[in-house]
Amino acid sequence: MLMGTAERRGAPDGGTTEVSAPAASGAPDAPGSGIPAAGPHARAREGQPEHRPLWREEPARRPRLPDPVRTAAVRAVLVVAVTLISAMVAFLCTLAESWLAFPMVLASVAGTVVATWGVLDVWVTRQVWNQRHGVVSVPSSTARAMRRERRRARRQTRAAERGQERIGRRGGRTGQLSHP
Repeated sequence: MLMGTAERRGAPDGGTTEVSAPAASGAPDAPGSGIPAAGPHARAREGQPEHRPLWREEPARRPRLPDPVRTAAVRAVLVVAVTLISAMVAFLCTLAESWLAFPMVLASVAGTVVATWGVLDVWVTRQVWNQRHGVVSVPSSTARAMRRERRRARRQTRAAERGQERIGRRGGRTGQLSHP
């Protein structure tokens, strides 16, 4: 939480006051926490310099995008930005009756097509990543079925390996049901 200068200062009589931050913020220097606000007078009395972080880390509201999706999103943003700039230049060239207006209009139309492809690329990349990595939590999810199949195949290969190990440990004795 950011505080203004008046909130950080001590009381006008030189004493210390508590910081006037809302208690619901969960801040360690909230009222009622017993931590006084340290003004210039309070620091001199305590003999210690006050160390306050410049910012407080907060957990992200949403998880970070996967790398392929983020790459596609950055690419799309750059293409859209260049398209908007070329459209603005085309508009200004048209107002100035410049010869460059027609080529810039063509570039803007082409940029619009490419920008549309870029935005669709972000959407498709996100959908593909979600399916491959099982983010969709629907019971009929393709990713969940694929994981189930992989687990079943691993179990079968492990069971086959264990069966081969048992046969190898018998020492080649075939037809014998139990040890002598």
